[in-house]
Amino acid sequence: MQHPEDDLLALENQLCFAIVTAARNVVSIYRPVLERLGLTHPQYLVMLALWEQSPRTLGEIAEALAFDPATASPLVKRLEAQGLVHRRRRPDDERRLGIELTEAGRALREQALSVPLQIMERVGMTVDEVAALRDALKPFSGRLEKTG
Repeated sequence: MQHPEDDLLALENQLCFAIVTAARNVVSIYRPVLERLGLTHPQYLVMLALWEQSPRTLGEIAEALAFDPATASPLVKRLEAQGLVHRRRRPDDERRLGIELTEAGRALREQALSVPLQIMERVGMTVDEVAALRDALKPFSGRLEKTG
């Protein structure tokens, strides 16, 4: 009889299953922390992108987050309804909308500074452990530089 750890097709041995399960659990770990900020996990990702650089176009946000623009658009609209961002025509190109943080959106960053530490506390990991895990997942992120 073969041991499950020797079976290459055993569910518990599948990297894809571990990553999908972890992704689902990560969102549930973040949920209560982000609820205090009035954000969902995808909205938090959009805000992270804008805290790094504002204004940005919808396409730039989608690219930074590896989202389809059709996925990012309703997130931006909800954030605008919450008063955290606003959309304006770009002065350099009237056909493009720039998405900018509002004063409330900039202020929310201060509250969000505690999010990473709260998450690390919830999962019992250090900054170095989180960084090592993040770096180990890079080959699966779809954001590798193309070679050849």
